Amino acid sequence: YVPKIYCLGPNLNPQSEDLLAQLLLQAPLEWYLCGEEPSTGLAKLEQNNQPSQLCGHVFKVGEPTYSCRECAADPTCVLCMQCFLGSVHKEHRYRMTTSGGGGFCDCGDTEAWKKGPYCQKHEPNISDSLQEVKPAFLLACLFMSLSLFSFFRERGDTYYCMLFNDEVHTYEQVIYTLQKAVNCTQKEAVSFATTVDRDGRKSVRFGDFQFCEQAKSRNTSRQTKPLRVQVMHSSVVAHQCFALKALAWLGHIIRYSDALRRILCQVGLQKGPEGENSSLVDTLMLCDSKMWKGARNVYHQLFMSSLLMDLKYKKLFAIQFAKNYERLQSDYVKDDHDREFSITDLSVQMFTVPSLARMLITEENLMTTIIRTFVDHLRHRDLQGRFQFERYTAQQAFKFRRVQSLIGDLKYVLISCPTEWTDKLREKFLEGLDGFLELLKCMQGMDPVVRQVGQHIEMEPEWEAAFTLQMKLTHIISMMQEWCASDERVLIEAYKKCLTALTHCHSGFTDGEQPITLSMCGHSVDTIRYCVSQEKVSIHLPVSRLLAGLHVLLSKTEVAYRFPDELSPPMLIEHPLRCLVLCAQVHAGMWRRNGFSLVNQVIYYYHNVKCRVEMFDKDLMMLQAGASMMDPNHFLMIVLSRFELFHIFSSDVVQQNSTLIEEMLHLIMMVVGERFASGIGQVENSDELKREIVHQLCIRPMAHSELVKALPENENKETGMERVIDSVASFKKPGVTGRGLYELRPECAKQFNLYFYHYSRKQTDDRHAQRKRNRERDTDRSQATLPPPALPPFCPLFASLVNILQCDVLLGMLGAVLQWAVEPSGGHWSESMLQRVLHLIGMALLEEQQQLESSCEDNEVTFNFTLKISRKLGVSPSNTPSVLALLETLQNAPHLEVHKDIIRWILKVSCMGSGHCQEETVRDKDKAERKRKAEMARLRREKIMAQMSEMQRHFINENKELFQQSLEELDASTSTSQDHRYIHSRYCIGGGERRQVVTCILCQEEQEIRSDGRAMVLAAFVQRSTVMSKNQKRLIELGTSYDPLFMHPDLSFGTHTGSCGHIMHSHCWQRYFEAVQAKEQRRQQRLRVHTSYDVENGEFLCPLCECLSNTVIPLLPLAKTSCSSEQPGLSQWLNTTSQRKDYERKGEKSDVFLCFCRNPYSSSIKEMLTTFGTATYKVGLKVHPNEQDPRVPIMCWGSCAYTIQSIERLLVDEEKPLFGSLPCRQVKKYISSFVFYTICKEKERTILVLSYSAVHCLDSSGLSVDAAQLHFFHLVTVAHLVQILLTSNQVITIIILICFVSVCCSSLPEMSSGWHLWRCVKASILPYLRGAALFFHHLNGVPTPPELHGAGEWEALCTYLCLPSNLLQLYYNYQDFLSLLSFRWCSHPGMRQCLQSPETLISFPRESNKLIELPEDYSALINQASSFTCPKSGGDKSRAPTLCLVCGTMLCSQSYCCQTELEGEDVGACTAHTFACGAGVGLFLRVRESQVLLLAGKTKGCFYAPPYLDDYGETDQGLRRGNPLHLCRERYRKIQKLWRQHSITEEIGHAQEANQTLVGIDWQHL
Repeated sequence: YVPKIYCLGPNLNPQSEDLLAQLLLQAPLEWYLCGEEPSTGLAKLEQNNQPSQLCGHVFKVGEPTYSCRECAADPTCVLCMQCFLGSVHKEHRYRMTTSGGGGFCDCGDTEAWKKGPYCQKHEPNISDSLQEVKPAFLLACLFMSLSLFSFFRERGDTYYCMLFNDEVHTYEQVIYTLQKAVNCTQKEAVSFATTVDRDGRKSVRFGDFQFCEQAKSRNTSRQTKPLRVQVMHSSVVAHQCFALKALAWLGHIIRYSDALRRILCQVGLQKGPEGENSSLVDTLMLCDSKMWKGARNVYHQLFMSSLLMDLKYKKLFAIQFAKNYERLQSDYVKDDHDREFSITDLSVQMFTVPSLARMLITEENLMTTIIRTFVDHLRHRDLQGRFQFERYTAQQAFKFRRVQSLIGDLKYVLISCPTEWTDKLREKFLEGLDGFLELLKCMQGMDPVVRQVGQHIEMEPEWEAAFTLQMKLTHIISMMQEWCASDERVLIEAYKKCLTALTHCHSGFTDGEQPITLSMCGHSVDTIRYCVSQEKVSIHLPVSRLLAGLHVLLSKTEVAYRFPDELSPPMLIEHPLRCLVLCAQVHAGMWRRNGFSLVNQVIYYYHNVKCRVEMFDKDLMMLQAGASMMDPNHFLMIVLSRFELFHIFSSDVVQQNSTLIEEMLHLIMMVVGERFASGIGQVENSDELKREIVHQLCIRPMAHSELVKALPENENKETGMERVIDSVASFKKPGVTGRGLYELRPECAKQFNLYFYHYSRKQTDDRHAQRKRNRERDTDRSQATLPPPALPPFCPLFASLVNILQCDVLLGMLGAVLQWAVEPSGGHWSESMLQRVLHLIGMALLEEQQQLESSCEDNEVTFNFTLKISRKLGVSPSNTPSVLALLETLQNAPHLEVHKDIIRWILKVSCMGSGHCQEETVRDKDKAERKRKAEMARLRREKIMAQMSEMQRHFINENKELFQQSLEELDASTSTSQDHRYIHSRYCIGGGERRQVVTCILCQEEQEIRSDGRAMVLAAFVQRSTVMSKNQKRLIELGTSYDPLFMHPDLSFGTHTGSCGHIMHSHCWQRYFEAVQAKEQRRQQRLRVHTSYDVENGEFLCPLCECLSNTVIPLLPLAKTSCSSEQPGLSQWLNTTSQRKDYERKGEKSDVFLCFCRNPYSSSIKEMLTTFGTATYKVGLKVHPNEQDPRVPIMCWGSCAYTIQSIERLLVDEEKPLFGSLPCRQVKKYISSFVFYTICKEKERTILVLSYSAVHCLDSSGLSVDAAQLHFFHLVTVAHLVQILLTSNQVITIIILICFVSVCCSSLPEMSSGWHLWRCVKASILPYLRGAALFFHHLNGVPTPPELHGAGEWEALCTYLCLPSNLLQLYYNYQDFLSLLSFRWCSHPGMRQCLQSPETLISFPRESNKLIELPEDYSALINQASSFTCPKSGGDKSRAPTLCLVCGTMLCSQSYCCQTELEGEDVGACTAHTFACGAGVGLFLRVRESQVLLLAGKTKGCFYAPPYLDDYGETDQGLRRGNPLHLCRERYRKIQKLWRQHSITEEIGHAQEANQTLVGIDWQHL
């Protein structure tokens, strides 16, 4: 039946094929399995089922996973959302991430959790039963499915040309090749490529063999290797398709019964007649790399839902996996699919189970197998057997990246340290350690470098691969040490093996070393002649560093272990010391000719937090270990020799490198002072972490994420970092922007060490400069002194290190530097050098003080630093004075003012008796001198102030008349303005003349705004908007046929105009814009990329604030109004207007009307008016500019109305007063210019009622502008009242309010309370009145009364607008006339039809639109996104689900599958959605990245901080940290405000200007 169902034509039809397969193939199998109706039989199986304790839920791509930081055995132990919510871990500190797909939930696995292994759903079930099923049947099904994968038959009639997926070619390359090879359209090629990427393969041609082979032969490309194509017989493809369905069906069937699952496991693991590797599971594993992606996914999921669901079969499967491990990894390295699609990815499910991992180590020698497999794949070695990466080809580099996955497997095996050891486990672990040491020996000394002298290096050497390997092995080395530390026998054996390996490495690295003898201060030492600046040196020393770690661990134990005779301390310190000297010489600038590769290694990676734990820190530990076993004088002489400074301190040579001396002194400080590692000093593990945190926070307050990045990674276990942070720092919560910060507690500042070993040189210098500034500001000098902090005692094994501080060689070095400082003219020393010497002396004094305090009477204190610094240096008395004498000399040196405090502190601690009194006397004298100088400065200031006061009085007396005149004018102007304000403050309709003077931001010239003067303009941005839309579904066909005269009440579309408020001359702006255009044209076409503005579309950046703009608004003077004592009423004004309309209808024109059409403005203002009007028309209607189109002024009126409504709603939503705080700068100038412009444009054309000159001029009856505005406003107010009543849901009969005709009564609902009706009417009309107040205030420039700056009361608003507080009075004043007018409105034919369809009615007041409601917990969003499928990919999970924050639609972003054509161009789902939902502007949340996406048009976009924060007040873009995220309402309101203010485009412009990388992103594909 299979060939009759599947693959019958060129176009596969999965729906019909699945239906037939279910009917003809699967249904009989289910009948045979159940022995009855399948639905009944399967229900019985499910009813009697005893499910596994394990949840086993397989994660989908992007699904949220949870790991408990407190209870998880390791970070790979995760829970699904349902199990997490039903577990105890939701109350703990947990980590949330998104799954990459393929793993499963560990709920029920007792080894995965320290406590709470079960959720409420998966509590253990004691009973266990095995239902009777047919194993032979399952065996047949599984064998059939397996065999179908390799089914083959001879050539027949029909074949498929099958294209397979690979991870080499891009989408574009596949699409291009397909179009060329099979002659398909681009749309078809995109569909093929999408399916291949999702399923792993796709047939692109169907026919006979030659026809398909022809398409395969066209698959060539010069740039890349060919696509993977295979011609397959249709029967083979058919059986493979059914095999996938059969495996998926098996996975579905075993869910009904756990017994079925176990029988399937037995059948799958049962060995065949061939013996080894003959089971079906083995065969599937070993054929993994030959299958395509879809087939792999199906059988991997079957393995996870069957074999891995209980420990018994997981163990059997793990044994088979370990036996075939080497071959599986070799297949994976040769394959090009990602690891998530390989069977090797299942290693994490087995190797992280502690019992399984140890069983595989002991029985299958897994640890050795992994290491051997890894080493075998890295075959490039030099003559000494070290790894060599410099000759890697691209293919070898690709192989190296894939081989690194083996390191991950080794980490899984070692992730859980054993608590109980067996002899077998010790044997196999040490055997694995031997293999690991062989790996490290291949790394010891790799990538050696030699200093370039004379000529700069020509080509940078390859160094990244070696450091990549080092970083990958960092955690492995740390875990090896943890395993060794858990058993003393293992630790001792490991130490011996590591020491043997290091001895072997040293025997091979001679490098022409010559033995020499060094003598200094009466001491001699035999060493070798070696110059780091001349010989080869390597920064990679993993064997030495592992030995250092083991040595420190050995120090913590009480094992009576004697070091072997071959242990040579000089050998131990040799290579780590060379490495540290290399770093010092790089800092000193001696290796500049070696290029940036060495600088990156030494300055960055060697000290970087990711590498330093197993590099720099271990080198320092090895120096400490070696120094503790050596004579301190010998140690220091070897250090001086390697630093190439021995001749400077042992003879009178003057030439030296001060930076090298500083670095050498710093190294001595670190060797003696860094004792916070457990095993070196007597401290706890948390003390080291605490000290790190203190020193990081001493630099500056830090956010939690910054602090975590600055500390060494600890992936494998919790460090309790939060508890340590809370003990030393206080948390400061963030505001609407920024992050939460930790600030150091003041009492912890005394632990600060300026020469902390993890500080970079820049951090040390910055802290030193900061202390210097504090010293200059601080009058209390005791606060400026920075003595070394108190240090914990050493462990016994390292106790001899303190003797370095009192040895003769160090004292000689300190004396030499102090002697140089006494003679400042010599120039052989630096302040940093002297600071380090003083720090070392301070450390020695504190060490002596601590030993005296802690010593008992019986124990003699051997550390006597004070006595030694009091003696003269050298052998004979005629030599240099003592250190103490030099310090006393330096404390009065004028050139050492900065160091006086620390010198005095040293003398205070070291000197007794007379020295102490002398020091106090000096301090008192200094204090008296400072007091005297301060008093003199105060007297001098008082004298100067008295002289200035006398000069002012003298000047006023001489110019008395002038001052009197000025005061009188000021009083007069003040009283006049107050009277004027009092007169006009009541009414806004009718204004006063005011003089306006503004300054151009380009030429800085001031100018008065005059109608006949040069035009002054505001930079403005016009954009289409749907922010206030009440009907997102209503589509408007813009273009030449659209009539914008009447704006629909649902505001489904509008044109918004905004401005930054910066003013320019029109000619200045024109020159600026022409310069911007010329600049764009000068740029070569090949260099042209998208900018944040589109010059061809008229866009530019404001010259001052760089706000995006696309037009300018001309500034116009305020209206000049005239008042008349007798003004006609509303009806007379309407009659006059009607009369004029009749004249125009008849074609008659009188001189009276013609005089009103004159344009009073200058030519430059007219030009700017045209510029603005055309821009509004072009953007609002999406048409080409046309100045003569009669819709231009109407679009301007519409934009004015929409903008004013937007501003009014924004003020209401933010609960701000109407005139107290408008949302944008210079908005008054902007609105007034806007209003005047629209009116002025109407003077040029007479269109409908709004354009009649009677609105703004005296008409034939002598009606003034003010009265015309007032009548017109009253008429519109009554019309809006009728509109409110007709659309209200709270209406009674209209007769209650107005004596309307009964024509509408039958359409209106009844209501019992008239008071409630009036309250609703007031609330509904208030937004209109507020908008009108804004309009007339900026039209006429009348000051607003104080009441409107506050809450905006009803009475004050009505008074300001010349309205009665009871709006009924407005109707009764013109009852006869308005009754007739209302009747006509209500009896319109469309009125009853409109009222009878309430779904289309818009009631007032219109509620402000809001962004969608987001869940409080971000994991709910992730869960929602994980179940979202791509709407065009047949149920495939979307890779980048993106949520529209405006309408709540979930989109499949950043994928070819959902691209659509928009205006002739292919765009992504988000870009297409912005034009449907937001008029080209969009606001989205990328769920899996926790990132807000802002889009404007097709080419503009940026990323914005999301509104979700963790407990530390930080966002987590990319979900890298995994802390639980919760919605921050304040930040979401800020995003909402950005949307309501129409500021998204402006925000994108600013972001793209600040970050040019955003400009290069193809935003239209999102």
